[in-house]
Amino acid sequence: MDLKRLLKRGALLAAANWQTVAIQFVGQTTFQVLLAVPITGAALMVAVLLGGDVAQAFQGTLREMFTGVANALTAEPVAFVAFIAAFGLVLFGGSVLMFMVKGGTMAVFIDANEHAGPIETDPLTYESLKSAARFTMPAFMDGCVRHFRSYLTLGVLLMLVYGLSGAGYLAFVVYGYRLAEEHDLMISWTFVAALSAVGLVLWITVVNLVYLLLQMVIAAERVTLSDAARLVGRFARAQTRGLGGIFIVVLGMVVGATLASALAWSGVGLIAFVPLVGLAVFPLQIAALVIRGLVFEYIGLTALGAYLTLYRRHALAQTADGPRSIESAIPSIS
Repeated sequence: MDLKRLLKRGALLAAANWQTVAIQFVGQTTFQVLLAVPITGAALMVAVLLGGDVAQAFQGTLREMFTGVANALTAEPVAFVAFIAAFGLVLFGGSVLMFMVKGGTMAVFIDANEHAGPIETDPLTYESLKSAARFTMPAFMDGCVRHFRSYLTLGVLLMLVYGLSGAGYLAFVVYGYRLAEEHDLMISWTFVAALSAVGLVLWITVVNLVYLLLQMVIAAERVTLSDAARLVGRFARAQTRGLGGIFIVVLGMVVGATLASALAWSGVGLIAFVPLVGLAVFPLQIAALVIRGLVFEYIGLTALGAYLTLYRRHALAQTADGPRSIESAIPSIS
């Protein structure tokens, strides 16, 4: 099955079950709002109690605000520990919410993939798309409950990997900076630090891909995490080309959507300097954020549908006739 059909099927599965796109967007937005609560409170405390600038404290993204607040609170150990504890508690609670939502989404997509015909090859009609529309709230909630424990365990492992990766990167940067300063190698160190940052981003991207595949296999096969890890390993070895193709195309779509979003956001920002007309900036910004969030969720679920389709074809080929090509196992869609 070629890459174009895999992605087309994934896109149609996501479009047919558009409710999951909306739910994922609401869940992600709720998560970000929850994270903003302790950061906002700490920023106000820094501005009021420590004499900082209120306007400056609320500039930038949540990550930039978190960094600024953490740096300002390092002089107050008790306040710093309280802030980190509050942020960690909200981070864990919001993550648990996302794990639960992902379980329902995965259940809906697995059911849709099983019942949808060859929609990637048939003419696109309402009836063909309707066969893939399997979302119901009871089915979604059943998936949330059924996969919650497994996804929670997997999610905790993911957070540990994130933490260890971040700690390792910070240790490398701090130690490397000191070493470069001692040996007068600051120019070379700047280049190495930039490469290490790129390496960290690539590593996190690969970790997220493995995390998604493990979620998919746990839900599709109803196996434990250890069994899912073995199945994902076999799947990755057998379908390296297909997985790599989907990953690269989806990554390109994300990069393109990010650039388009940045251009649109800068264009909207220019309107703010126009008298009276600038009053329309706020609703435009809200609309832009909503559209941006929905587009990114749709791209992510398109990738999920493509990976799921590839895995199902791989599993059928392995079960029916042992290791051989997917095209020969499923001639009707090749």
